[in-house]
Amino acid sequence: MFLLCLFLYGFFLFVYLMNSFFLFRMRNILALLCVFLMAAHQSTSLLTKGESIRNTIHNIVNIAQITLVHIKKLKLLASPIGVPPPSIVGLSNISHELGVLDIELQQHPFLIQIQADVSSLEGRVRSLAFSMECPLKPKPAVQMNESVFPESHLYMTVTKVQHYLEELLLNKGKLKLC
Repeated sequence: MFLLCLFLYGFFLFVYLMNSFFLFRMRNILALLCVFLMAAHQSTSLLTKGESIRNTIHNIVNIAQITLVHIKKLKLLASPIGVPPPSIVGLSNISHELGVLDIELQQHPFLIQIQADVSSLEGRVRSLAFSMECPLKPKPAVQMNESVFPESHLYMTVTKVQHYLEELLLNKGKLKLC
């Protein structure tokens, strides 16, 4: 590309020296065009599918880490409530589980930041699964849970989200699997 521009620039410089005012303007326009083409080629290369997947996985990990920071900022007391270990198999499973957690978080209006984080995370995982052509389960249906002990339900929900995200970070390699 550079050699082509250099050749064209030299050619028009030669013609200019032959005393043609019209080609002087053309030479300047062509020189600018060559500079813009070279700059555009270097700055706008498209990502390969592998690079795009790597970037998306990096973004998912960042969002999970930020969400854990938001949970820790709540300064909730350590919950003695036992939460079953989450299952992290692949993108389809992760997307479904995050959807379930998102629905549970929607029932607690003062957890809106954490709910927004989990919703964003679920959307990124779903998008990654789609780009990798993974089969996706339908989004879970919204079910209102009328708990007799709303504070306990709140602690249990936050604990489940925290454990799931910690497990997701430990098993981030599963983000490459369907």
